[in-house]
Amino acid sequence: MSLQAAEFFAELCLPFPDHTVVGNTYFAVPMPGIPLRLRIGFTGTIHADTYGGLRVAVVHPDRGEVDAVALSFVEHGTFHRRDEATNTRPNTKQYGTFDTYHRPGQPPWEGAVTTELRDAIEQYTAVWFPGAWTASAPSLPTGRTAHTAPAAPVTRSGTRAR
Repeated sequence: MSLQAAEFFAELCLPFPDHTVVGNTYFAVPMPGIPLRLRIGFTGTIHADTYGGLRVAVVHPDRGEVDAVALSFVEHGTFHRRDEATNTRPNTKQYGTFDTYHRPGQPPWEGAVTTELRDAIEQYTAVWFPGAWTASAPSLPTGRTAHTAPAAPVTRSGTRAR
């Protein structure tokens, strides 16, 4: 079954406009004009088709991988709420992980809270791509039918409103 990786990386709300997801891996150009790239993939566990975190790597096109860090789902509380709600105990296959088997209509990573994971990615990329998060912060998308409506004129009345 599919990991639905594109949806997972969209859930992270990474601010890099120049990115793509190929298979289960996210690739981005955090800063234009420099050769370094960002690659994020899922890390496996000792259990087949089970994933326990993300591996974030900085890649140079000629020199290959320059640096990498593993970000565990357990260490970043990604599935803490889900595991607590289902009474999943540490040191079990399901604790702090997800696998490719899931309920129909739901992503395999259902219940993930990605805030701390996203913060860790931001801290890591700030070392290699300083200013990339502020320079490429996503703006709110504007729909095709969005129009700016003129504001209603403000009129003052003699009474006070409470």
